[in-house]
Amino acid sequence: MKNSFFTAYIEQDEDGMFIGSVPSVPSCYAQGKTQKEMLDNLQDVLRLCLRNFDTRVLEKTTFVGIQNVKIRHA
Repeated sequence: MKNSFFTAYIEQDEDGMFIGSVPSVPSCYAQGKTQKEMLDNLQDVLRLCLRNFDTRVLEKTTFVGIQNVKIRHA
């Protein structure tokens, strides 16, 4: 079986829940009480998402980086 690697974004909300997403795959989000639980859930969701996804699109996608953006609120 071939391994594939994806970039995942991980955040922790105000209640302490971990939320993960794979931005290169539409609708690929998961959460968990711990980071490990969230990553396990995210792997399951990613497998399901990829069943109906044209993976050739991923070959054209390159992760560039993360940038903080500052805005002024009114």
